[in-house]
Amino acid sequence: MDVDDKAPTQDVGRWRITVEKVIEEVTAPDGYRLMEDGQETEEGFATRTLEMVKQRFSRPLQQTSAADRTALTNKLAGLVCLLVHPNQSTTCSRSSGQFRLPVLAACIAVVPKLLDGLVDEITPQVKIAVYKLLEKAVVHQKTLVQTEYVENLVVRGMCDANRSVRLAAGGVSLALAHMYQTSSPTPRSSISPLFDRFHALLDGTTAAVKATVKETIIVTIGAIARVEGFEVLGHVLCCLVAQLGRQNPVLKGNAYMALLTIARTRQKSAYSLVSPYLGDISPFVVSRMATEPALLVEFCRFISISPADFLSVNLHRILPPLFATCNGKVLELIGRELGKRPFTLYLNHSHDVVAHALLLEDDAGIQAALDFIVNQLRQAAESTAIDVHNVVKSCLTPLLAEMIIVMGDENENKAKLVSRLQKIEQFMQSSTRTTRSFTDDRLASFLNANILGLITYLNEMLQEVQGRKSAETKRHILRGLGAMIINIGPSVNNVAPQIMATMQTMLGIAEVSEATLDGWYKFLTTLSPEDVGPYVGPTTASFVALWPNFPESARIKARQCIDYIVLDLGKSLGKYLDDVIDMSSVPELEPLQEHVLDIRPECPPKEAFLRLLDRSSSDNVIVAMQAMKELKQYLMKAEDNFIREMSSGDVFDPLIGRAMTALLDNAARDGDEVETIRLLAYECIGILGALDPDRFELGQNDPRMFVLSNFQDEGEGIAFAIHLIQDVLVGAFRSTSDIKYQAHLAFAIQELLQFCKFTPALVGAGSSGSVPLKVRNRWNSLPKHILETVTPLLEARYRVQEKPLPHIQHPVYHNKPTYREWLQLWTAYLITRTSGPAAQRVFGCFRSAVRNKDVAVAHHILPHLIIHVLVSGDGSEAQNIRSELLAVLEDQVDPQSKSSVDKKLLSAQAVFSLMDHLSKWVRLMRQDISRKRADSRRSRLHMTDADSEEQVLRVDSVLSSIDQGLMAKAALQCKSFARSLMSFERQIVEMRERDARPTELQVYYEHLHEIYADLDEPDGMEGISTFILAPSLQHQIRQHESMGHWTSAQSCWEVRLQQEPDNIDSHLGLLRSLRNLGHYDTLRTHVRGVLTRHPDWQAKLAGYQVESAWMVGDWEEVRRVVEVSSEESPHVAVARVLLAMQTDDHSAIATSLAQARMFLGSTVTTSGSKGYQRAYESILDLHKIRELEMIYHTMSQTRQGTNQQVRNMIGALSTRLSARLDSTLPTFRAREPILSMRRTALGLLSPNRDKRVELEIGSSWLSSAKIARKASYWQTAYSAVLQAQHCHAPFVFTEGAKLTKASGEPLRALQELERSINLQQLSDQEVIDLTEEGDSSEVQAQVLLARWMNDSDRYDLSLVSKTFSNATELWPKWESGQFYLGRFHDECFKTLPLKDHKGRGIKMIYQTVKCFSRAIRYGSKYIYQTVPRILTLWLDLGENPKMVGTETLPRITTEVMKAIKGPCSHPRQWYTAFPQIVSRVGHSHKEIYNALSELIASVIQEYPKQALWLFVAVLKSKKAQRSSRGREILNRLRNNPASARTEVPGLINECENMINELLDLCDHKVADDERTLSMSKHFPGLRRLVPSRLIIPLQESLTASLPSTSASEATHQPFPLNPPTFQDFYDEIEVMRSLAKPRKITIRGNDGLVYMFLGKPRDDLRKDARMMDFNAIINKLLKANPESRRRQLHIRTYGVVTLNEECGFIQWVPNTLPLRPVLNKLYEARNIRPWVTDVYSRIRTLKDHEATELFVKDVLPRYPPVFHEWFIETFPEPSAWLASRSTYGRTAAVMSMVGFILGLGDRHCENILLDVNTGDVLHVDLNCLFERGKLLDVPEKVPFRLTQNVVDGFGVTGVEGVFRIACEITMQLLRDNKDTLMSVLDAFIHDPLNDFEEQRRKLEREKKTVKEAIDMRAVALKVALTPIDKKLKGIYTTGRERAEKETSTSSLVQIVIQEATDPTNLARMYQGWAAWH
Repeated sequence: MDVDDKAPTQDVGRWRITVEKVIEEVTAPDGYRLMEDGQETEEGFATRTLEMVKQRFSRPLQQTSAADRTALTNKLAGLVCLLVHPNQSTTCSRSSGQFRLPVLAACIAVVPKLLDGLVDEITPQVKIAVYKLLEKAVVHQKTLVQTEYVENLVVRGMCDANRSVRLAAGGVSLALAHMYQTSSPTPRSSISPLFDRFHALLDGTTAAVKATVKETIIVTIGAIARVEGFEVLGHVLCCLVAQLGRQNPVLKGNAYMALLTIARTRQKSAYSLVSPYLGDISPFVVSRMATEPALLVEFCRFISISPADFLSVNLHRILPPLFATCNGKVLELIGRELGKRPFTLYLNHSHDVVAHALLLEDDAGIQAALDFIVNQLRQAAESTAIDVHNVVKSCLTPLLAEMIIVMGDENENKAKLVSRLQKIEQFMQSSTRTTRSFTDDRLASFLNANILGLITYLNEMLQEVQGRKSAETKRHILRGLGAMIINIGPSVNNVAPQIMATMQTMLGIAEVSEATLDGWYKFLTTLSPEDVGPYVGPTTASFVALWPNFPESARIKARQCIDYIVLDLGKSLGKYLDDVIDMSSVPELEPLQEHVLDIRPECPPKEAFLRLLDRSSSDNVIVAMQAMKELKQYLMKAEDNFIREMSSGDVFDPLIGRAMTALLDNAARDGDEVETIRLLAYECIGILGALDPDRFELGQNDPRMFVLSNFQDEGEGIAFAIHLIQDVLVGAFRSTSDIKYQAHLAFAIQELLQFCKFTPALVGAGSSGSVPLKVRNRWNSLPKHILETVTPLLEARYRVQEKPLPHIQHPVYHNKPTYREWLQLWTAYLITRTSGPAAQRVFGCFRSAVRNKDVAVAHHILPHLIIHVLVSGDGSEAQNIRSELLAVLEDQVDPQSKSSVDKKLLSAQAVFSLMDHLSKWVRLMRQDISRKRADSRRSRLHMTDADSEEQVLRVDSVLSSIDQGLMAKAALQCKSFARSLMSFERQIVEMRERDARPTELQVYYEHLHEIYADLDEPDGMEGISTFILAPSLQHQIRQHESMGHWTSAQSCWEVRLQQEPDNIDSHLGLLRSLRNLGHYDTLRTHVRGVLTRHPDWQAKLAGYQVESAWMVGDWEEVRRVVEVSSEESPHVAVARVLLAMQTDDHSAIATSLAQARMFLGSTVTTSGSKGYQRAYESILDLHKIRELEMIYHTMSQTRQGTNQQVRNMIGALSTRLSARLDSTLPTFRAREPILSMRRTALGLLSPNRDKRVELEIGSSWLSSAKIARKASYWQTAYSAVLQAQHCHAPFVFTEGAKLTKASGEPLRALQELERSINLQQLSDQEVIDLTEEGDSSEVQAQVLLARWMNDSDRYDLSLVSKTFSNATELWPKWESGQFYLGRFHDECFKTLPLKDHKGRGIKMIYQTVKCFSRAIRYGSKYIYQTVPRILTLWLDLGENPKMVGTETLPRITTEVMKAIKGPCSHPRQWYTAFPQIVSRVGHSHKEIYNALSELIASVIQEYPKQALWLFVAVLKSKKAQRSSRGREILNRLRNNPASARTEVPGLINECENMINELLDLCDHKVADDERTLSMSKHFPGLRRLVPSRLIIPLQESLTASLPSTSASEATHQPFPLNPPTFQDFYDEIEVMRSLAKPRKITIRGNDGLVYMFLGKPRDDLRKDARMMDFNAIINKLLKANPESRRRQLHIRTYGVVTLNEECGFIQWVPNTLPLRPVLNKLYEARNIRPWVTDVYSRIRTLKDHEATELFVKDVLPRYPPVFHEWFIETFPEPSAWLASRSTYGRTAAVMSMVGFILGLGDRHCENILLDVNTGDVLHVDLNCLFERGKLLDVPEKVPFRLTQNVVDGFGVTGVEGVFRIACEITMQLLRDNKDTLMSVLDAFIHDPLNDFEEQRRKLEREKKTVKEAIDMRAVALKVALTPIDKKLKGIYTTGRERAEKETSTSSLVQIVIQEATDPTNLARMYQGWAAWH
């Protein structure tokens, strides 16, 4: 029967029955039966069946006829198919079988019986059937088995006389080839025996192998070509090509046709078909040149190439076997064909030849081959000097590389390879050297010596530099690399960066990933455990990133590597364990991730955050990418708590600055594969939010260096080379995964090392004497990680093949489409223009590196190249550079430009950066020239000085030739506003110097006004407006928009539109006004009308169109606009996100979010890592996108939640959004877009307007109203209040009342508020309040009402008091309520007449203290107001004899003690007033003193390192009582059992010893001629005290910070975590030359930094200390005020330590210069003498008007203002220039106002310092306080220094704008905080200064009898506090003829500015004050 036809297809039972029937037939007549087994599987049943067949045919056949044999064979074939795939009736194939059965073994057992018989029994039909059976068996054999018997049968069959038998046998060979290819792990070796048999048959010449047999073999081989597989096809082609040289034309033709058929079938050309196999084919073909010359010709004809070309191309394949077999005859033939001698052929392929020879099996063959090579070379050179050593040495690196590759072949004999390496090593040794045993160490040493060359060569092969390599070849290379790593051992760490680069490059190629990972594992396990650490991060990051692409086998290898890192090394990795990235995203690696978390030490959140930031900053892209993914997850988890805590308050945590810097760096990354990192950076920036830039500082790192000698100075050239290695090359070298680029970098490092004269002798044993000391010192100064990287390169022999540059057309910019290509080509061209050996060596090594994909190196060296070319080249090069700069700048302003936005922006930034570098170089060169002149003291210039001046002139001429107008316009286009401003101001200064008319300057003033508007700098706008005579319409528009007067702006735009109806900018301006007014319907109507007339404006108006549509909820319109929009814009990008959220399509949402972030973040990328403020608008957009995501996520969850859950979720969302808003820039321009987007999102995602959502929208409108009100945008604020009312926002009336009052109607505001509160109380409607404190809004409204009632003076005080009390009863724990109630009582007390103090007054004091004490317990917002006032009231009361006996005093003391010891109190609250507390240590009231001493002790106990420095002056006081009480307090602390186990007793002892020694240093008598003292000689006791645990008394270390409102009070750390402590004193003490001989000591801190202090004997520094305390409080207040914080108003402070009343130490402030030498230098540059002597002697004798006239007409004209030049020279980079000048103006303003209030005098030019890094003004020598200057011999007439040069430093606006507004803000803040400041100054009364002692003695002499205590306070009050109090009230007059009256802040500022600049006053200042400066 036909088994195949009747096989069952579905029913297993039927299948078994069918099998049993077939078995019965096959085993007949024995009749074998299969026994049933109910538990047996189908596969088990089939296996048992085959075993039965084998058993049956172990005996002879019963029926032996040919027909019976044929039938039996066919049945067996059918049985095979039936067993293998029981459920398949169609044609079977190899892949269709269901089971893995030993079918071939069963058939092999049967076949011998079938073929064993008489000749007539074994007919061709029997043979054919048998071969068919074998073919089926092979096809269904799924596992590889021994097939030698089958191959023998195939050969027998192929030689059969019957062609059908031969073809049947060929079918078996085809099946075998398929099995080998698919089942064998090494197909090539498995299939080789079969083809060896074919070769033997085809080569046979006996009669047994007839031509017909060969023809069949060729046909069979052609059929085998259909098998898919690289190895099979190779064997086929080799066999067929071999037949092309046959003499038999039929065989040759068959082979040729078979080859053509294969090529046609595979759709390849003949050459493409055979090219992968030329390694086997070409040696065979060429080796037959002498015996079968036709073979080469026919083969070349087949591949369509000439024999000569074929030979030339394949010499590297052909020559090795020919030299190995010493086939000189064929070599001669090849040489003749190519026209070359054999030795010439060898020289170009020596390593291939020698490697092949060394890999021969027997030593005799090796020796014969090498001898043959040597003889060939000797004959050619006609010399016997050539030996094997020369041969091997000439090709050592490629030879070793070939051997290493062979080591990667798993079939090679490793012992043989080691022996061959031994031979190479022996050949390399000197012939006289004794042969040693070849150990593993010797092999490692030998390979290690050549490792760099080896890796480079292997990398070139992997990168296919030497030609294309197959995947198998690359696998061999990688495995060989692994074998080499093992043989070298742990010293492979020397080249670890190169190996890691190789591995990372190849890991992404799937075909070689397994081999790569195998080598990676060997690399990791070979390194010493301590060396693995740096590669843990890159390893885990690479694996996780590429895990989805790994095949299963590669995953196993990767898991093996990670197992070794995590399980085997684990904790031994130490800090590097933190570099293991999060692997939880890979399910297979989750257990390892859990293990990492178990063994990794827990760290605080800040430390964990910092580690992520460090990893995200890695130069390795994969590591950075994975770290950024982790950082994103971390930020999302920590956003609500940890991140918001760090980004809250007046000053953010410094870690926020670190985080933002890292994110900006990642956003600005350049190169390939950085898009993902950028997107992650944008997401993380959005999570952090658009943080207020005024509350944190970005990290600064400027590694720039300037070469001033043009490489003529060897030392400077070497320093520059070291800088390039250290700061540019090593980081890129270690991090890159591009091995080609790494080789270029390695070459650059190698060449620069040689330039620096660094040689291998630096690291060789015993070679120190051969290296100059200077060179060794330079080497040793390099950081450890740099040395580890570059040490292996000391012996490197890298070479690069430099490609010639294309023809250069200048400017290059126009000929390159991208920024990268332009920068690379221009840099590469400039390198070719270098001159001089040093410059050519330094820059020449970068030729290849700068043309790589990474532009970082090119960007860094370009400025140095340009300077060198400018100063060394000719005029044409300078012109080319100038044209390049102009091309970039002109492209920015060209409306027809075709350059991409990225190219324009990045190129402009590169040019601006370049010009800044050139400007700074010019400044440094001029400084250097001046210094050399001063040093030489000669009138005649040296030649070098003349050369330097010529160089400066060349560079400066290029800079000055750039049109400032073009620069300003280009800068404006790129939003580089500071540069534009700088250019215009320089033009204005030049025009003023030539006395230009004011009308000529108007256009420039308008430009400045526009720039200030773009900078969002209203102060600058205000200042420049005072100079504009007739403001233009555009000017008015800018002014209105800046001030938020949008209705006025709208009117102006409408006028403009009447004038220019077709000007799109005018339409955009009108639309902007309508948008800010909230008139979206009008806006939509206008847009539609405009588009009707100008449809081509669609793209420009799309933003307004789409925003207005979503604001009114027209989402169909939004969709339509988005679909037709041809250009992307921020609003369109956001609209796509909103539309996706509306559809609730998660995929669309994710896509639109990613697209929006990539578009919106592009500005962040182009702005660079330092462009946070420039990119702030884009960061705001990212902030909004993140909030859209948050709102969508929350609103999606609310759909399934209960009412309570929904309430909680919306409440949590509200809290999160509120915290995010609080951390942004507190301006309307920043916050209103955020609030608007929130409202849009909430309205979109809650279309039914849930009540809670509506309330949240209403709350958002209230926030808009508040910020609009604070910005004085009354119209906008009113509109927002109406919207809030529409949304039923609770207590909206409070904001409405505030707006009414701010608009100038305080009475109406009060009435509205009172009426609304009464109405609210009567209303019974439910109010949903989302705040934590329930009815907090009601309480706030009540307190506000009470405050306004008190301010209005229209209500009885009892009613006001009741209103305050009602509010505090509603919310007793609200800090603000308690504070305002306490302040009310305090103000009432101050207005009482003196006679009422004892009665009503003391009760009011009690109420004040009680309320303030509660406020302290409930928060820190008012600490600086409450604590000092409590202390003043309480302590003054205790010293008042009239009050001491009252019963209220103990109650007050009890309240104070509650505040001190209460459960919510903390010593840090009292530390803020510690100097005031310490000043009252002499208090006369016993109980109060006891409480006071307890308070002092508690503060010292909690903060001993800080508080002890503030207390030491008491300990060493000259007053016995203060000193004794100080010792008593410290002794109590020292002996307190609670302190025994703390560091307090030890710190007290250390502090006392330190103070004693410092006093000795101050009191030490110094001879008049002594300029230095020795610490070890004169003060050995002080030297012995270090190192010490005491902190260095820096101002920042002693100033406490308070927790923000959202931070945890309990966990807040008020001081820096690790303040520097004393590590050592420098031995030299410098003695200053002033009269008191102050001594400057130098301290080295434990942080490695150097700090200097000035010890001042005979000087009461308590005044300076109090001033620092006072200034520190002012700084706190300035930081807390949004207006002053935004302007970064502050006072520079420094540490002051008072040792007693007569001496102390002041911190020496680094990086500062006095104003005098700065001005003197500028005047000397103009040949102006800095000092006036002749005129001032006359001025003293003249009357005021005469002196004024002389001063104005004679003195001032001699000294034109020059101070502005210092800013340009010191800060040539425009943004630094603008920042420093603004800082200067504002710090000068702050200190001017503070100095005026305190009566600070003696402000000559030596007492005003300038910070050369920031422009800060710093005042020193503050002992002329309290108007003492007016009592000098020449009385001071001015309140502060505001001379012409001080004003000149403010810029062209002078005192207007920045300075005046800063003055007004500061003055207003001082007045608003009068009580706080007066309380701080209270310490002057109770710790009187020596000045007051002198005043007291003067009074004693006059009045004879005075009680000391009372008189001292009276003196202090009269001299110090009373005048200050009056000024803070605004009471000030400049003359007796004017009565004293309170004035407004702006008027007071104007008065003091006029007084300070009055020529009459300046003329009367003493000469040393230098009023003309």
